[in-house]
Amino acid sequence: MATQDKAEKASKAAKATKTAKAAKATRAARSKAQRTERERAEDAAWRMWGPYLAERQWGTVREDYSRSGDAWSSFPHDHARSRAYRWGEDGLGGISDDHQRLCLALALWNGRDPILKERAFGLTNAEGNHGEDVKEYYFYLDSTPSHSYLRYLYKYPQVPYPYNDLVAVNRDRGRQEFEYELMDTGVFDDDRYWDVTVEYAKAAPDDILMRITAANRGPDEATLRVLPTLWFRNTWSWPGPPEPGAALAKPRLTAAGGAAREPVVRAEHPDLGTWELRCSADVPLLFTENETNTERLYGTPNPSPYVKDGIGRYVVDGETAAVNPERTGTKAVADHTLTVAPGGSASVRLRLVRVYGGSEPAALGDGRFDAVVKERRAEADAFYRALTPPGAGEDEARVLRQALSGMLWSKQYYHFDVNAWLTEHGVDPFGPAADGIRNHDWFHMTADHVVSMPDTWEYPWFAAWDLAFHTVALAVVDTAFAKEQLELLLTDVYLHPNGQIPAYEWNFTDVNPPVHGWATYFLYQLERRLTGRADRDFLERAFQKLLTNFTWWVNRKDPDGRNVFQGGFLGLDNIGVFDRSAPLPTGGHLEQADGTAWMALYCQTMLQMALELVEGNPAYEDLVVKFAQHYLWITASLDRVGDRDDEMWDEEDGFFYDVLRLPDGRAQRLKVRSMVGLLPLCAATVIHPRQLARVAGLRERMARFVDRHPSLAAAWESATAGPADGPRLLSAVDDKKLERVLARLLDEDEFLSPYGVRALSRYHADHPYTFQVHGEELRVGYLPAESDSGMFGGNSNWRGPIWLPMNVLVVRALLNLYGFYGDELTVECPTGSGNRMTLYGVAKEISDRLTRIFLKDPDGRRPVYGGQEKFRTDPHWNDLISFHEYFHGDNGAGIGAAHQTGWTGLIATLMIMFGRLGPEDFRDPWDGGES
Repeated sequence: MATQDKAEKASKAAKATKTAKAAKATRAARSKAQRTERERAEDAAWRMWGPYLAERQWGTVREDYSRSGDAWSSFPHDHARSRAYRWGEDGLGGISDDHQRLCLALALWNGRDPILKERAFGLTNAEGNHGEDVKEYYFYLDSTPSHSYLRYLYKYPQVPYPYNDLVAVNRDRGRQEFEYELMDTGVFDDDRYWDVTVEYAKAAPDDILMRITAANRGPDEATLRVLPTLWFRNTWSWPGPPEPGAALAKPRLTAAGGAAREPVVRAEHPDLGTWELRCSADVPLLFTENETNTERLYGTPNPSPYVKDGIGRYVVDGETAAVNPERTGTKAVADHTLTVAPGGSASVRLRLVRVYGGSEPAALGDGRFDAVVKERRAEADAFYRALTPPGAGEDEARVLRQALSGMLWSKQYYHFDVNAWLTEHGVDPFGPAADGIRNHDWFHMTADHVVSMPDTWEYPWFAAWDLAFHTVALAVVDTAFAKEQLELLLTDVYLHPNGQIPAYEWNFTDVNPPVHGWATYFLYQLERRLTGRADRDFLERAFQKLLTNFTWWVNRKDPDGRNVFQGGFLGLDNIGVFDRSAPLPTGGHLEQADGTAWMALYCQTMLQMALELVEGNPAYEDLVVKFAQHYLWITASLDRVGDRDDEMWDEEDGFFYDVLRLPDGRAQRLKVRSMVGLLPLCAATVIHPRQLARVAGLRERMARFVDRHPSLAAAWESATAGPADGPRLLSAVDDKKLERVLARLLDEDEFLSPYGVRALSRYHADHPYTFQVHGEELRVGYLPAESDSGMFGGNSNWRGPIWLPMNVLVVRALLNLYGFYGDELTVECPTGSGNRMTLYGVAKEISDRLTRIFLKDPDGRRPVYGGQEKFRTDPHWNDLISFHEYFHGDNGAGIGAAHQTGWTGLIATLMIMFGRLGPEDFRDPWDGGES
């Protein structure tokens, strides 16, 4: 009995201990959850204000209310200063809250310009000889993920800004000539310009310091009007109900304070609360309304004399009646006049702070102001120092920091209620499509978010595949925001009910490459590697929406049900013989090597995600089988059994091509050596046996499937090659095809440039591909720089230049292939050199060549700036880096959009990856997915 009592007591004690431990664990988990929620709330508060103000709102589809659909002409730059925007705001180096209710930005006047400099100027698509182009020099120098510190530089000429000259000269130039840039006009000769630096530093989430420093680079004393501007987005002038969450009352700005206080602009908003913009100097405050000047634009009387361009007319034209003497309105500036000696500088200090319940915010004198800015700058220094790989030089660290800062500055508020916009155009959601009205079948879409933009001026609207690549770059600096962005386009307010992801503002129905799945899995794996935490909730939410999108691709873009895809132009603009978004002049259709390869990669990624989610959830087993079968069908369609004339693989050339299938059933390969034929190489993914073991009987089920479909045997054998207990390679190319494709890719007379992989083989410089149709010769030749045709607006070219996202996909594939083949497989790099490298070595070589675009060479020249001498010799220009849309195929010069730190920000991901990881990290990366 005693023994039994003792045992019972021990059992009770053990249960009590277990219960106590469980309770403690529950309390700890609850505490951690509460702490996490607090941290999230605090983080959200810090992120409420950021660089969310667009660089350009005019000329966008959102603001186009014309019947012609010519957005650039319907709302030109000349209207922007006088016309209230419907959907957003723009400004120079500005910030706003995350719903852009209140905005703060820079405005300048050099005493000579015909208008106030409130926004960046550039050419419309029709005005430029190579499409639209911003004609300003500005640089994003710093940003932390929470935007606790921001730094921006704008270069402002002291002579009149040459608006008319830029338009006239570019309009007269042909496509064979260079663009006429602001530097070419001579306005920076003799260094007669201002370097205007704007810094924002948050003393608290709702206490933002703004310091503007104007440095006179010229040889003479000069005067500059610095006019920091505070205004409300116009949400009150439009038809229909107010925006969700917006109160009916109109917000107001008023002058506050008295003789004993610094000048203050009080901002009262029914949703945002009360804020004050405090000036450190006794300067005039000017007020007007953010309302359209209908008299100037349309010849109709203004309801009020105080309109959007009133402050500009007051400052530039001396119209004293253009500003409100009562010092109230919805737009206000603090008018600072700075006279600065040659080589000198002067600063302006402001503070935007929230006022609670009428209480007075604590004073922040000049000493404390500068101390806060210094503290935040030091925090930014420490943040980027931790990101920079050990051993990186000063110039490499500079490139990395500016690339990631540009990514963070490119976060902008994007607002577009398509239902309201279409209704305002008179389009009925249940009626017939309206001619000339874009996006007429996207009534469901309601965008009201901060979104990562491709470029802050040329592309101030999201593009689906750009955004996916952005997240891969943002992941190294702000993983949480990157995940949020990936999920955004999969939510019900963006994703079409039929499963299509909206492409981009000019045509949501167009088709961008399906890279969302790959980016989702990349972020999932990266976060797990960095933190040890696998965010399965994120992965599962995304996977379920991606299922819908994958099904849309299969149902809509495989018209014959043969697993051969034709996605349209797929973002590669003019890369092909034809406009791939239009009906073919021959009739028939294209079977696209790139479209099919994109889907092979999509399949591989969905299979990886299903294998991850099946752990602990057997419901995913059938989806694993589904995507394994899809993968075999798609891979087999790229190169069917036997040597056939109507398939994409050309055995003689050792390359993939698009196939033109004619109405009479004949087929012809379009033998253009381009990125289209390299993309099948990118569909390469390695899966570890531990992943496959999660699905019992998978091998047997797939073997039976292949037995029923012997045409898939070659693809199946490739996927099952190697030791039974080893990794499995899913690749659209076997080892023989791999070596043949790589021989072309690594040939410096074909794809391999000193600065990365070209989009079109240099072979076509001397051997252009031609195609005859209806008496017309269509031609594809090597063009290392801008396009020489108007296809897709003529401002984008895939016939020779280097594009970062496609290079990153090639690098990713090479690293995965290295993980499978290891050191056993080597190839010549460059082709014909006799120098053999592993695939890791090849991947690093391509990355190094890409990085070389931005780094100084021994002469101090950065290839990105081509022959622009000022960027090589002038210390005020030499360390400023632009991250262009794409790059010259031979000399690495930047081309296209000048601030595309969107996907070109991927250079930072490459620098960090190869700076911190060596071949051993990719030789056995079997932790459940790709490294």
